[in-house]
Amino acid sequence: MDYADLGNRLQTLLGLQRQAIAIAFLDKAPAGVPRVKAPRPASCSYWKLASEGGVFHTTADDHLNCTIGAYTHGVSLSPEKATELQSTIGQLIELNYLRREEVPRIPHRTESFQVAVYSPLAQSPCEPQIVLIRGNARHFMLLTEAAIRAGINPNGIMPRPTCAFLQETLQTGRATPSFACIGNRVYTGMDNDELYYAIPGLRIAKVVAALEKIVAANQALESFHQARCACA
Repeated sequence: MDYADLGNRLQTLLGLQRQAIAIAFLDKAPAGVPRVKAPRPASCSYWKLASEGGVFHTTADDHLNCTIGAYTHGVSLSPEKATELQSTIGQLIELNYLRREEVPRIPHRTESFQVAVYSPLAQSPCEPQIVLIRGNARHFMLLTEAAIRAGINPNGIMPRPTCAFLQETLQTGRATPSFACIGNRVYTGMDNDELYYAIPGLRIAKVVAALEKIVAANQALESFHQARCACA
């Protein structure tokens, strides 16, 4: 699959300010893909780094600064880190951010984490499992219409924590939108009007092909509706 072409088409069709990124969970890193230079404060921090052009992989140790992210990514936790995770969850419950009964339903990888590979989609060094797009509500509209056309329409919008929506996408095989959570917005510097959209990597070519038709149709319809407004 020509990921350079798909990444460039996606960028052009949507007019994205940040590059769509590719994420893959693998047993080992592809040859020539370096490990991230330093651990970030949360797993979602690596999304921003990749959207800015970074091509790299992470190991389990690179995800331990945020135990919530480590849990959703399937990272094995030491007893100390497992206690920290439970303490963090307890704080979220005390703050009325989470209800205790929600915790078991948070999507998470059950496979043991080895490495995760991140890159712009156009520079993906391997087959991506997830393509992640950071955009606005108009992008959401177009991507959802394209996902419906491609047969992977979302089941709904994934709530917090944002990192869990990667696993939701892997588990369902469907497109998954997310409003992002406050932690993600802090770690990635998201603007208030920005959102996320995840697409299964195996379906990205089909979605981009559908998006070309959807964008053309919306451009024609936009002109039609603007003309009607002008005549009113």
